[in-house]
Amino acid sequence: MNLTKTFSAAFVAASMTLGSFAANAEKAGGSMVFLVQPEPPSLAGYVTTSGPVGLVSPKIYEGLFDYDNDGKMIPILAESFDMSADGKTVTFNLRKGVKWHDGKPFTSSDVQFTVMDVLKKVHPRGPNSFREVTAIETPDAHTAIFKLKKPAPYMMRSFSAYESPMVPKHLLEGQDVKSAPLANNPVGTGPFKFVEWKKGQYIRLDKNDDYWQEGLPHLDRIVGRFIPDASTRTAAMENGEVLYAAYNAIPNIDAVRLKDRDDIDVTTDGYSMINPMALIEFNTKEGPFVDPAVRRAISTAIDRRFMIDTIFFGYGKPATSALSSNFKATNLHASMPNYPERGDVAKANAMLDEAGFKKNSDGVRLTGVLDLIPYGEDWRRAGEYLKQVMGDIGINLELRYEDVPTWLKRVYHRYDFQMNVNYFYQLPDPVLGVHRHYGTDQIRKGTHFVNSSRYSNPTLDALLDSGAGEPDAGKRTAAYTEIQQILANDMPVVNLFELEFLVVYNNKLKGAYGSAMGAYGSFREAYLDD
Repeated sequence: MNLTKTFSAAFVAASMTLGSFAANAEKAGGSMVFLVQPEPPSLAGYVTTSGPVGLVSPKIYEGLFDYDNDGKMIPILAESFDMSADGKTVTFNLRKGVKWHDGKPFTSSDVQFTVMDVLKKVHPRGPNSFREVTAIETPDAHTAIFKLKKPAPYMMRSFSAYESPMVPKHLLEGQDVKSAPLANNPVGTGPFKFVEWKKGQYIRLDKNDDYWQEGLPHLDRIVGRFIPDASTRTAAMENGEVLYAAYNAIPNIDAVRLKDRDDIDVTTDGYSMINPMALIEFNTKEGPFVDPAVRRAISTAIDRRFMIDTIFFGYGKPATSALSSNFKATNLHASMPNYPERGDVAKANAMLDEAGFKKNSDGVRLTGVLDLIPYGEDWRRAGEYLKQVMGDIGINLELRYEDVPTWLKRVYHRYDFQMNVNYFYQLPDPVLGVHRHYGTDQIRKGTHFVNSSRYSNPTLDALLDSGAGEPDAGKRTAAYTEIQQILANDMPVVNLFELEFLVVYNNKLKGAYGSAMGAYGSFREAYLDD
């Protein structure tokens, strides 16, 4: 089946929508300050999916498409695509007249290089997103033909600027992608150009006057500020110094109070594509938590409802499996044992007793260190709760909270951790966001947000592979049910709860919330209405 006609109407409609928005905007110009918390380790969104990087990088770089809140594709660097009847050839028709910020033209060679030499090799999710892509042909400057081993419909959900930023071949080719200067001096095609990064203070991006979309962006400048102290961040929002704060940069306890103000709004919209899950990663190769029985007991003891209601003020849903409940829509989610909504400490103690982990005279079975994702005070409070409940089952924990670069190196470069509180994006399909936790091929030292547990199970690997490309819905459901059963038993990762992130913003800021990528969007349609 040729899909050109099927998608052309949608693309035209999306393009018309964008154009009409630009024409109807109330005001052009002005500067907008937004919170970036914590300070990112780099701006290389093609190497890391670290949250703070995602807050800045998609304003500079673009993907082939964006997605609206209904999941519909919006043409960005690609104007349309055509898929062959067997699903193994996808032809992208690229937008003409697009330039990199240094004035060089954007071409199909950039797409080929980005996917084959960058995303498939060094990106955390790229090896799964583009796993079936064997080659990209470039018959001309504005045509990129993806050749696939087998159909991969999930790939079409992975072309946003955050997921798959297109990068300039002429500035990265022949270099070590992970350490190239582009990481801290980015050059993209996006609506804003990198100007300055003053360490410890801010990142400044100015309007791209040569942007391909006429009339956009509206803002002359956007500035991402780093404010380490939570109370100072809240005060900056209250007094109008900053206008936008996403990913719980304003602690939930303050956001609940601020939403009653006339000038400030709070929303959970804009995260529909990322499907976030809070979790604990375990070191399965060394340390006190190598026995799956211990990990199952830990999961059983945790009161997920308490964490949601008390620490995150009701924003979230208890995890019931290795897969988010959002996958119920595609019949892939199945609830599993050892995931109680309300923790069962007595049962967890009995499980540890049965597994042979007896308490000593001080009531301690095991001691360990719990590392905490350094993304704000809510996670510190989560750590305090986990320390308490682990103590109730005889596991004595020390909490460790470090800056982002140190934490990333500890967990993903050195594997020098025992338990790590984190959150991962499960995304619209398990292939894109879930497989990277568990596949043996995802033990990629030095790559962030992949299989840091170093969990390896050949049976699971085979199921992940078969489930990824299974065209029969019933067989795919069966594969993922078995996957969840294995993971509920082995538990290299314990899912805690499905996150609902908050965006806190001054209501004079308009047009910043239409993308399904939320704060990982471009701000190209944002404007100020004083």
